[in-house]
Amino acid sequence: MSGGGKETPRAKMIGMMYLVLTALLALQVSNSVLEKFIFINLVLERSVVESTTKNIKTIARIKDAVDEAGDREADVAVLTRANEVREATSKVVEQLRKYKEEVIMMTGGRDENGNFVGVKNEDEVANYFINQGEGEKLKEMLNNYAVYLGAETGDKEYPAIALDAWDNPIFANDPNQNKKDFSHLTFQSTPMAAGLASISQLEAEVINYESDALEDLARQVGAADIKFDEIVVMVRPESKVVAAGAKYRAEMFIAASSSGHKPEMYVNDKLISVDGSFGKVEFTATGGTYDEHGFLKRSYIGKIVIPGTDSPFISKIEYIVAKPVIQVQSASVQALYLNCGNELQINVPALGADYKPTFTAKGADILGGEGGAVTVVPKAANVELNISSSGNYLGTEKFKVRRIPKPTIEVKSRGKAISEKKGMPAPGPRSLDIKAVPDPSFGQFLPKDARYRVAEWEITLARGSRPVSTKRVTSEKVNLNEFASKARPGDRIVIEVKKVQRLNFRNKVETVNVGIVIKTIPLH
Repeated sequence: MSGGGKETPRAKMIGMMYLVLTALLALQVSNSVLEKFIFINLVLERSVVESTTKNIKTIARIKDAVDEAGDREADVAVLTRANEVREATSKVVEQLRKYKEEVIMMTGGRDENGNFVGVKNEDEVANYFINQGEGEKLKEMLNNYAVYLGAETGDKEYPAIALDAWDNPIFANDPNQNKKDFSHLTFQSTPMAAGLASISQLEAEVINYESDALEDLARQVGAADIKFDEIVVMVRPESKVVAAGAKYRAEMFIAASSSGHKPEMYVNDKLISVDGSFGKVEFTATGGTYDEHGFLKRSYIGKIVIPGTDSPFISKIEYIVAKPVIQVQSASVQALYLNCGNELQINVPALGADYKPTFTAKGADILGGEGGAVTVVPKAANVELNISSSGNYLGTEKFKVRRIPKPTIEVKSRGKAISEKKGMPAPGPRSLDIKAVPDPSFGQFLPKDARYRVAEWEITLARGSRPVSTKRVTSEKVNLNEFASKARPGDRIVIEVKKVQRLNFRNKVETVNVGIVIKTIPLH
């Protein structure tokens, strides 16, 4: 945002929108996520229209101030620069809108109802801005505009608008993002709906820069000295959209104030701290019944009492609570395994540092939870995991539960598998190894729960219908020299598994029901 001073609430709002955009881009694209991109794009475009109208009025105020001051040469020069800033801004905004229209058309345009056809299309957006180099042109245009504003106002430096990841404080310390340039950071793997929202966010930044520059110019001719004819309650929120569980922050103030009177300010009749003429509004947003887009309208009452006045100034301030996007990271999130330690990482990116999760579950035991790292031990066929932050309910994730797949029994001699069909030449193997091998998927997803051993097995040297010799074994390796001394061609070695055990994630041993497992090795 504009350098050399405190970030404005509008600048903070745009920054929050940028965080929401990047958080949504990290998720698997679904129709509901794409709808949120469209919603954010509409919010940003509406903000651009409102801010542009405000900026045009600022130029009108400058002109009025210049006229009232008698068209002094220095003041006329300021008005000229203000008009030049408006013209330069219009050119940048026009190009940004051309980019958006280009994105829309290259992904299929609009249908008969005016809806975008290619909202999910990623390839065209990335190809246009990354492969064809339009992203670098966009970056150059935006950053040249910031340099131009600094030269026009003359009293401050405007930071670059289009940043590479390593220069962006949001991503500079993120090892997954901090090596990306502006084009890759903004448009790589980006569906068309997200691309539109990203460009609209840049458009909002440009208009915000223009607003800051015009106010600087206005102060040079005294146009910022407004003659007040009424007093109203004003609130400047960091963002009107806030995730459930996150902090709502805003500045409440009066449009006209006196240095000789310190106002008292209240939120829902609760006194808040006041710094100069600014009240510090902060509370935790709570969720509820969200609409189909995942948003919930809420409001609070702001009240300002000025000593010596008869009546307080009261206003109802509305804001929007967004249903937080819950990310579940795991080796397998489609289903959990019964009686196993399923390790999950539950993140809610929109909460940032305010994320202090706690978990409860229906159909499962819960272990851990600090920082979102939670182990779920299912006890039923379905599990509902409830996520809260700082005592505020955020949402519920539902999982199906799988039974643990039975392991496969493998028998080897000297490291080589034995074929039950081909058998072995008499007198047969001198030793055998037996292993209980976990299902590949289960072993990959939950290695701490997939530790098996054959605890007991029986080996019989059989001839015709009678046993020649039998041996009961409790280790996974056995010496068969005594069988070899008795074995003849036509005999067979019969292996029957009696007990298989599993060491679970708690390092406790469980007996596994593998049913009847018999393997036969014919000798020829």
